Amino acid sequence: MEQSALKTMTYAVMHFCVAIIVAFAVTRSWVAALGVGMIEPAIQTIAYTFHEKAWARKNTGLHPAL
Repeated sequence: MEQSALKTMTYAVMHFCVAIIVAFAVTRSWVAALGVGMIEPAIQTIAYTFHEKAWARKNTGLHPAL
């Protein structure tokens, strides 16, 4: 497996756990915590993938620095 894909997957698992714990601490509801814990990290992981790709392009010099 490509390192960036593995990095993204481990980040997703960590983010999933943190989101559930924080949502439960705020709501004291496992239903709400699991709902937030499944939706928010999934969207954030997709955003992280694009973020990593943008930085990789920046580091290879394909786009001028802003």
